[in-house]
Amino acid sequence: MTELLFHSESYVKEFQAIVTGVFDGGVVLDRTAFYTGGGGQPSDSGTLTDGDREYRVTGVKRSDGKLVHQIAGDLPAAGATVNGLIDWDRRYLLMRTHTALHILCGVVWRDYGALVTGGDMKPGEGRMDFEFENFSAEFVDELEIKVNAEVAADRDIHVNNLTRAEADQVPDLIRTKINLLPPNIQKIRTIDIHGLDLQADGGTHVANTREVGVIKVVGHESKGRINKRIRIALED
Repeated sequence: MTELLFHSESYVKEFQAIVTGVFDGGVVLDRTAFYTGGGGQPSDSGTLTDGDREYRVTGVKRSDGKLVHQIAGDLPAAGATVNGLIDWDRRYLLMRTHTALHILCGVVWRDYGALVTGGDMKPGEGRMDFEFENFSAEFVDELEIKVNAEVAADRDIHVNNLTRAEADQVPDLIRTKINLLPPNIQKIRTIDIHGLDLQADGGTHVANTREVGVIKVVGHESKGRINKRIRIALED
């Protein structure tokens, strides 16, 4: 079982690990700071080094219950101690983007009571689908003002772990239309944007809303009678 360093600390950029398995196209490590992907957030990229040899990690995929760090070309040997280095600029931009989407979700739920029906992101931009029947251009302008007010509110963001029993007692912990948490998961990781948004989430986030920067609503469209999409982008 690979120890997921990013689950407890999103700001780990570099780490040391042991190669516990070698597969066609990648390796398994005993611990990793490479985000493995999920919830719309793509996996990390970066490098592994073993002495003077460097291996380019293009992503992470799940295979037969293992987390395989995908590498093109030669692979480090099983048992080797390697140093991992995350492509930090890309990761940090994804952290800001993911947090921006949580701010959007928190505002929409608090002020309009709409559930999430889908979402996706890439560095610097993302989209969320909500269970809205109607909205207007004026509504979208209002929403942009509200989400940026939450960025400016300087809200701290905390990671916690709840037992399944504790999680089941938290109203609105799951904001998606379909509950995506399998019944067999007994420890629930949560992201808490203090005073705004508390959700089950496995991704990486910044420590304070001010790190997100300016959020622009760059598009909105109907994806069905009660399914509306909102697209956002971060300004530099």
